Amino acid sequence: MPWFVWLLAAAALGAAEFFTLTLFFGLLAGAALVAAVVAGVGIGLLGQLVALGAAAAVGLVIVRPVALRHMTQQPLMREGSDALIGKRAEVMQEVTATRGLIKLSGEEWSARALDESLVIPVGALVDVMEIEGATAIVYPRELLP
Repeated sequence: MPWFVWLLAAAALGAAEFFTLTLFFGLLAGAALVAAVVAGVGIGLLGQLVALGAAAAVGLVIVRPVALRHMTQQPLMREGSDALIGKRAEVMQEVTATRGLIKLSGEEWSARALDESLVIPVGALVDVMEIEGATAIVYPRELLP
C-alpha cells in the first residue's frame, strides 16, 4: 500500500501549505498525489520517485513563479473609493487645505487641497489625487504638468 503513504504525505504537505501560504508545500503535496497515482497503477518505487521529482520540478519551476506573479499584480479594476482616484471633479465651494466641496461622479464630496498653500476657486476643475475617508484630496488641473 505505498499509494496510501503518498496520500498521507500529500495531506501533511497540504496542511503545512495551509499554515505557511508559501505555495511551496502545496505544490509538493500535488507531486505526492502524482506519486500516489503512479503507485496505485502498480509502478515500483523508482517510478514513484521519478514521478514525484518530475511533478515537483514542474510545479516549483513553472507553476509557482506564474502563480506568485499573478498574486502580486494589482487588480485591473479598482472598486469603491479607489475607483475615484484620478477622476476629474468640479469645485462647488472654495477648496482650501481644511475644507471645500466638489462634484465628483455626479455626487457632492467634501474635499481639501493636496497643497496646503492653495485656495481653489468655485468652478475650477480638479483631479482627485487620493481619498481619505469621505474626503477627496484634490489638485487643480491647470497646475498639473
